[in-house]
Amino acid sequence: MKYRLIALAVASAFAFGAQAATDEQKQMAYQSIERNAAEIATVSDALYYYAEPGMQEFESVKMLKEQLESIGFKVETGRAGMPTALWATWGSGKPHIAIVTEIDALPEGSQTPGSMPRKPLVSGAPGHMEGHNVHGGVSVGALNAVKQVMEKYKIPGTVSVSFGPAEEQLVSRPFLVRSGQYRDLDGAVIIHIGDNFSTGYGLQNYAAISAKFAFRGKTAHGAVNPWEGKDAVDAVELMDMGYNAIREHMRPTQRAHRTITAGGVQPNIIPDFGEIWWFVRDANAPWAKENFDKLVNIGKGAALMTGTTMDMEFVASAWPQLANKVMAEAIQKNIDAVGLPKWSEEEHKFAKDFQTSLGLKPVGLNTQPLKFGQAQQSYSSNDSGDVTWNVPTGTLDFAAGIPLVTPHNWQAAVGKTSSIAHKGEVAGAKVLAGSILDLLTDSDLLGRVKAQFREDTKGTEYVSLMPPEAKPPVDMNREMMERVRPEMRKQYLNKVPQFK
Repeated sequence: MKYRLIALAVASAFAFGAQAATDEQKQMAYQSIERNAAEIATVSDALYYYAEPGMQEFESVKMLKEQLESIGFKVETGRAGMPTALWATWGSGKPHIAIVTEIDALPEGSQTPGSMPRKPLVSGAPGHMEGHNVHGGVSVGALNAVKQVMEKYKIPGTVSVSFGPAEEQLVSRPFLVRSGQYRDLDGAVIIHIGDNFSTGYGLQNYAAISAKFAFRGKTAHGAVNPWEGKDAVDAVELMDMGYNAIREHMRPTQRAHRTITAGGVQPNIIPDFGEIWWFVRDANAPWAKENFDKLVNIGKGAALMTGTTMDMEFVASAWPQLANKVMAEAIQKNIDAVGLPKWSEEEHKFAKDFQTSLGLKPVGLNTQPLKFGQAQQSYSSNDSGDVTWNVPTGTLDFAAGIPLVTPHNWQAAVGKTSSIAHKGEVAGAKVLAGSILDLLTDSDLLGRVKAQFREDTKGTEYVSLMPPEAKPPVDMNREMMERVRPEMRKQYLNKVPQFK
């Protein structure tokens, strides 16, 4: 009995010590992040000035590769045939936890930081008008802190980060899933800039399929011999009208939008080429595929009616993002522990002045995290959804943006190198590091995360929405960047972070 009591006392002391060590581990991570706040900001600011759109993130990836290698990570680029896909790993064995994010900019978004009037850094150049630049600093800062804690406390496991190119065009993650990049993961955390801290669970957004349809006919003079022509633009118009006619017979959840990318050269020439680019979306992947198949048949019918031929070029696809409830609860605990940054009066004033200049309500910056709960499914899409149907995944939005200023507008680029963004990056890195440490050290938590994943995906088999022959569009945005990069180089930050 005496020996049993001693054993129980030792076991109790060990259990208590493990919990205390977890608190110590997180404090060490926080201190590392605070110590490297300037480096985190420099990484994110450098990415802002690189401002590279999808598939052209060469300078951005080069800098991130150098920074991750400098803190001891093994870095691989070029997975799935995409030169700017980056995968970095440190550690060994299980569990294996990864950050999933992106760093691409948007066309025509160039903007001088801090300037409320429109003032491009380089006219016609891309820019970070969603703020993906801040993802780089948060990821590197969090991984540096987690690695230091793992080394000191001899925590087993592996940590990774996946920077996928061309998120804005829904391109890379389905290809990376198909390549097997995420196959061995035990969990993942998708991070994204927001104007507040938030996490959630359930379906986060819509499934989507994107494709271009090219019609080829025969040219003729519009007045002299139009009967000899086969009008490819007529086929484009008929496809558009056909899908509009069928909308009333589709589920009210469906969404579809298009742009005509080739519509002829001048009125008196019967066009022998026409092209239309479609995005088709719905609340789940099977419904989106069903809608897309209808669209393809409508295109075939348009070609038949006009005597033209049709070719389809797959562009991108995405499953809806599925967020894990158990992991969301763990992330929320870390949000509550860290809290939002303490904004200064000057930062609140800048935010209010900017909001007023845009005709928005001057609410300033958020001071309380969003209430935890199941997220309302958004109609938008992103390419991370495919990851979430293969790996248990949580989501983390962090406050590095200004409330009410919507992304995909040049105004959203104004504050992305400000002290508001920098404070948000530090807070976001702390929550991210704490969440990863929980997943690495708490086997019960990770077990419940996996059980939740099995329940969420029960009865739904993941099948890629991409055709088997699909290849990533690696030349996307190349011509644009060849035109503007020489002037953009003059704006580069040219400052090298030194993580400690």
